[in-house]
Amino acid sequence: MIESENLCYNDSKMAKVICVTNQKGGVGKTTTAVNLGYFLAKDKFRVLLIDFDPQGNATSGLGVDKNQLKETMTEVMLGQAKLADIIQSTRFKRLAIAPTTPQLANAEVEMAKMNKKFVQLKTALSEVSENYDYIIIDSPPSLSLLTVNGMIGADYLLLPVQTEFYALEGVAQLLDSMMLVRKAMNPDLKLLGVLATMYDKRTSLSAQVLVEIKRYFKDKVFETTIPRNVRVAEAPSHGVPVGSYDKFSKGAKAYRALAREVEKRVE
Repeated sequence: MIESENLCYNDSKMAKVICVTNQKGGVGKTTTAVNLGYFLAKDKFRVLLIDFDPQGNATSGLGVDKNQLKETMTEVMLGQAKLADIIQSTRFKRLAIAPTTPQLANAEVEMAKMNKKFVQLKTALSEVSENYDYIIIDSPPSLSLLTVNGMIGADYLLLPVQTEFYALEGVAQLLDSMMLVRKAMNPDLKLLGVLATMYDKRTSLSAQVLVEIKRYFKDKVFETTIPRNVRVAEAPSHGVPVGSYDKFSKGAKAYRALAREVEKRVE
């Protein structure tokens, strides 16, 4: 558990909250959330990663043993624990995580009965926001109540899109949801950018899909592309981000570049 002194900063500025989301699985969503958080922390920013995906891959991807957890995002969303009380330090300086387990999926059913079911996460974040520079939300790969909570609690959406066939499938529906959230609950929500992932410059398909993504999203597409990279795939099994696993790998260099782009866009 993070000690209170690690959270006490004399800074009235609230954290920038970025929700990493895509209703499709397997697009590099969790990998992006973990590695973006890691490199922002390497750039001397205080970062909190919210594992908001019931699969809990961001939790294990930062070396946290889910079997040892007593309270997680499940209890926070049900109003049974404060977010500050479940935050875990990691082995990486300035990077903390609010962990989760598969029980979060069950909590979603209970949340549906609550009066303020759409703003549970936003309320929780407001209690710790001043302690961080960035809060990264790893949302579920679905358009669920949890995903909507993430959108309502965020300042920005970051959309990873794989450079493979059917890449843009479902994206329109996600953007429709973003517009509804903006209209009803969070008028300041912005699309921070679209990140092309699993890019393989050796194939014409990747190049074609990247052109299609840029045609659709125009200047919202990050200049950085995340390559299909063995080191990126291996790192989670070791409980570390790729920047720690192999800082000289193409994947690590790409995520470092992404962090720098994000820093410029949120200023």
